[in-house]
Amino acid sequence: MATIRIDVVSAEEAIYSGEAEFVVLPGIAGELGIYPRHAPLITQIKAGVVRIKVPGKTEEEMVYVQGGFLEVQPDHINVLSDTAIRATDLDEAKVLEAKRLAEEALRARSEKQEIASVEAELSALSAQLQAIQKLRKNR
Repeated sequence: MATIRIDVVSAEEAIYSGEAEFVVLPGIAGELGIYPRHAPLITQIKAGVVRIKVPGKTEEEMVYVQGGFLEVQPDHINVLSDTAIRATDLDEAKVLEAKRLAEEALRARSEKQEIASVEAELSALSAQLQAIQKLRKNR
Protein backbone atom coordinates (compact mmCIF):
# COMPACT_ATOMS: atom_id res chain seq x y z
CA MET A 1 0.00 0.00 0.00
CA ALA A 2 1.15 3.55 -0.75
CA THR A 3 2.13 5.78 2.15
CA ILE A 4 2.37 9.49 2.85
CA ARG A 5 4.89 11.25 5.08
CA ILE A 6 3.46 13.14 8.08
CA ASP A 7 5.05 15.59 10.48
CA VAL A 8 3.16 16.88 13.53
CA VAL A 9 4.92 19.86 15.07
CA SER A 10 4.12 21.99 18.12
CA ALA A 11 5.68 25.32 19.06
CA GLU A 12 8.15 23.47 21.29
CA GLU A 13 9.01 20.25 19.46
CA ALA A 14 8.38 17.74 16.70
CA ILE A 15 5.72 15.39 18.13
CA TYR A 16 5.46 12.79 15.37
CA SER A 17 7.28 12.13 12.12
CA GLY A 18 6.86 9.07 9.92
CA GLU A 19 4.95 7.29 7.20
CA ALA A 20 1.19 6.77 7.24
CA GLU A 21 -1.36 4.81 5.23
CA PHE A 22 -3.91 7.54 6.02
CA VAL A 23 -4.49 10.38 8.48
CA VAL A 24 -7.71 11.72 10.02
CA LEU A 25 -7.77 15.26 11.42
CA PRO A 26 -10.32 17.58 13.07
CA GLY A 27 -11.00 20.23 10.42
CA ILE A 28 -12.98 23.33 11.28
CA ALA A 29 -15.83 22.11 9.05
CA GLY A 30 -15.60 18.44 10.13
CA GLU A 31 -13.19 15.52 10.02
CA LEU A 32 -10.69 15.36 7.18
CA GLY A 33 -9.36 12.08 5.81
CA ILE A 34 -6.05 12.29 3.96
CA TYR A 35 -4.63 9.45 1.85
CA PRO A 36 -1.44 9.32 -0.25
CA ARG A 37 -1.59 11.41 -3.44
CA HIS A 38 -4.21 13.74 -1.94
CA ALA A 39 -4.72 17.05 -3.72
CA PRO A 40 -2.75 19.97 -2.24
CA LEU A 41 -4.60 21.65 0.61
CA ILE A 42 -4.05 24.24 3.31
CA THR A 43 -6.70 24.61 6.01
CA GLN A 44 -7.23 25.43 9.63
CA ILE A 45 -7.80 22.60 12.10
CA LYS A 46 -9.59 22.73 15.44
CA ALA A 47 -8.78 21.17 18.79
CA GLY A 48 -9.04 17.40 18.67
CA VAL A 49 -7.27 14.18 17.79
CA VAL A 50 -5.02 13.52 14.80
CA ARG A 51 -5.27 9.79 14.03
CA ILE A 52 -2.37 8.27 12.08
CA LYS A 53 -2.59 4.77 10.56
CA VAL A 54 0.99 3.55 10.66
CA PRO A 55 1.90 0.84 8.11
CA GLY A 56 2.24 -2.59 9.71
CA LYS A 57 0.54 -1.60 12.99
CA THR A 58 -3.04 -2.32 13.99
CA GLU A 59 -3.24 0.46 16.59
CA GLU A 60 -3.32 4.04 15.29
CA GLU A 61 -0.96 6.71 16.59
CA MET A 62 -2.95 9.56 18.14
CA VAL A 63 -1.88 13.12 18.83
CA TYR A 64 -4.00 15.79 20.52
CA VAL A 65 -3.72 19.20 18.83
CA GLN A 66 -5.17 22.42 20.15
CA GLY A 67 -5.98 23.79 16.73
CA GLY A 68 -3.51 24.96 14.12
CA PHE A 69 -2.96 24.48 10.42
CA LEU A 70 -2.77 21.57 8.02
CA GLU A 71 -0.73 21.58 4.81
CA VAL A 72 -1.18 18.64 2.45
CA GLN A 73 0.97 17.85 -0.56
CA PRO A 74 0.57 14.62 -2.59
CA ASP A 75 3.45 12.98 -0.69
CA HIS A 76 3.66 14.95 2.57
CA ILE A 77 1.41 16.22 5.39
CA ASN A 78 2.44 18.98 7.81
CA VAL A 79 0.38 19.60 10.95
CA LEU A 80 1.39 22.81 12.72
CA SER A 81 -0.10 23.49 16.15
CA ASP A 82 0.82 25.73 19.07
CA THR A 83 0.05 22.81 21.38
CA ALA A 84 0.39 19.16 20.42
CA ILE A 85 0.55 16.26 22.88
CA ARG A 86 0.86 12.54 22.25
CA ALA A 87 -2.45 11.04 23.35
CA THR A 88 -0.56 8.59 25.56
CA ASP A 89 0.92 11.58 27.46
CA LEU A 90 -2.46 13.11 28.36
CA ASP A 91 -3.29 12.87 32.08
CA GLU A 92 -7.04 12.41 32.60
CA ALA A 93 -6.97 13.43 36.27
CA LYS A 94 -5.18 16.70 35.49
CA VAL A 95 -7.54 17.46 32.60
CA LEU A 96 -10.62 16.78 34.75
CA GLU A 97 -9.29 19.02 37.53
CA ALA A 98 -8.47 21.81 35.07
CA LYS A 99 -11.95 21.49 33.58
CA ARG A 100 -13.54 21.73 37.04
CA LEU A 101 -11.51 24.86 37.84
CA ALA A 102 -12.41 26.42 34.47
CA GLU A 103 -16.11 25.75 35.06
CA GLU A 104 -15.86 27.45 38.47
CA ALA A 105 -14.05 30.39 36.88
CA LEU A 106 -16.75 30.67 34.24
CA ARG A 107 -19.44 31.04 36.89
CA ALA A 108 -17.43 33.82 38.58
CA ARG A 109 -16.75 35.86 35.41
CA SER A 110 -18.92 38.72 34.25
CA GLU A 111 -16.96 40.44 31.46
CA LYS A 112 -17.49 39.12 27.94
CA GLN A 113 -13.78 38.85 27.20
CA GLU A 114 -13.12 36.83 30.37
CA ILE A 115 -16.08 34.55 29.61
CA ALA A 116 -14.85 33.98 26.04
CA SER A 117 -11.37 33.12 27.29
CA VAL A 118 -12.65 30.58 29.81
CA GLU A 119 -15.04 29.08 27.25
CA ALA A 120 -12.12 28.58 24.84
CA GLU A 121 -10.17 26.85 27.61
CA LEU A 122 -13.17 24.61 28.38
CA SER A 123 -13.45 23.70 24.70
CA ALA A 124 -9.79 22.67 24.57
CA LEU A 125 -10.11 20.63 27.79
CA SER A 126 -13.19 18.86 26.40
CA ALA A 127 -11.22 17.99 23.25
CA GLN A 128 -8.43 16.56 25.43
CA LEU A 129 -10.96 14.40 27.30
CA GLN A 130 -12.31 13.15 23.97
CA ALA A 131 -8.76 12.25 22.94
CA ILE A 132 -8.30 10.27 26.15
CA GLN A 133 -11.60 8.47 25.58
CA LYS A 134 -10.70 7.60 21.96
CA LEU A 135 -7.35 6.26 23.10
CA ARG A 136 -8.99 4.17 25.81
CA LYS A 137 -11.58 2.85 23.30
CA ASN A 138 -8.88 1.81 20.81
CA ARG A 139 -6.91 -0.16 23.37
